[in-house]
Amino acid sequence: MMAGLIVLKPGVDWTATGGLFDWTLEFLIARLSDRQAATHLQEIVDNNLGSLWIDELPPAARQEIVGHWRDGLVAAGERQLPETAHKVDVVRHLQELVDATYSAGMPGPSDPG
Repeated sequence: MMAGLIVLKPGVDWTATGGLFDWTLEFLIARLSDRQAATHLQEIVDNNLGSLWIDELPPAARQEIVGHWRDGLVAAGERQLPETAHKVDVVRHLQELVDATYSAGMPGPSDPG
């Protein structure tokens, strides 16, 4: 299975299995108010492009994405992902993406900038 890559900024990225990568983008697609950004994410999923460079999106969309990940990604993973022997590790991996948004210094919706 192909892996997926999310680049938050040069030197700060997150890789996941293709399935988890798609799920992580689909989590955003349903929630983004920036429909152009949502369409871009949908194209990545539909075409199995396997990578998202956050810098390609407008600043407001980036902030919204970071906000959705920080506010709900891990909880959604706990609720929605299948109950398997690997689920704890998968949810921890989602937390690593959230943590990376902080280590990359990415502003969320409530942050100035």
